[in-house]
Amino acid sequence: MENRLIRTLTALLGASIVLLTQPALAEEIRVMSSNAFRQAYLELVPEFEKASGHKVVTSFVGSSDLMKRMKAGESVDLVILAGNSVDELIQLGKVVPGSRADLAKAGVGAAVRAGAPKPDIGSADALKRALLAAKSIGYSSGPSGAYLARMFERMGIADELKPKIKQAPPGVPVGSFIARGEVELGFQQLSELLPVAGIEVIGMLPPEIQEITVFSAGIHAGAKAPAAARALVQFLASPAAAAAKRKKGMEPG
Repeated sequence: MENRLIRTLTALLGASIVLLTQPALAEEIRVMSSNAFRQAYLELVPEFEKASGHKVVTSFVGSSDLMKRMKAGESVDLVILAGNSVDELIQLGKVVPGSRADLAKAGVGAAVRAGAPKPDIGSADALKRALLAAKSIGYSSGPSGAYLARMFERMGIADELKPKIKQAPPGVPVGSFIARGEVELGFQQLSELLPVAGIEVIGMLPPEIQEITVFSAGIHAGAKAPAAARALVQFLASPAAAAAKRKKGMEPG
């Protein structure tokens, strides 16, 4: 615990944060984040708040809804979502150029209801057989869902699978459908499957067809507390944050 605190303080000092000795400079940081980074973020942010004196107010939003809200003109201090989406927001003038910082990366996992048979997904051919045999399949509205739709097309089974696919609405974990028995086989970022009760992760997509998504942060062009937001980003991207990311199914960015 003492070593963890030392690492945290070191990361914060490296980010040039004014610590609690000067609480008058504490600010409120408004963050909008996709759900994939949620579990690691919730573990890390209290450490940042305690050491810096800043207060972090966060909204967790499905990736597609987050993009819609940003494009519609909503303003925050910091956004966290897939790196290619951050790049798009930079191009649209919604995020400050040069402010993108990669925080973590995650692959796509598969899960079934707890106690259910576990199909073999150890190779691309085995996964294809499992998909064709499954009575129902679930995937997300985020980056992993978009990738799976393309993968099914490349496998030549998209039309056959279409009647049994259930896509989770933005912000709704695929694991919730699996746990309730609404889908037999579900896919999502591992970091989003792990916290769901009542399911079992059976593995990751095979390496030859795995899709790794990088999750990044960017300072909003309309940020009211840009310096404090940068300090938070530097902490979240620091070596002190690596253990929490790994514990929650991600790797440092």
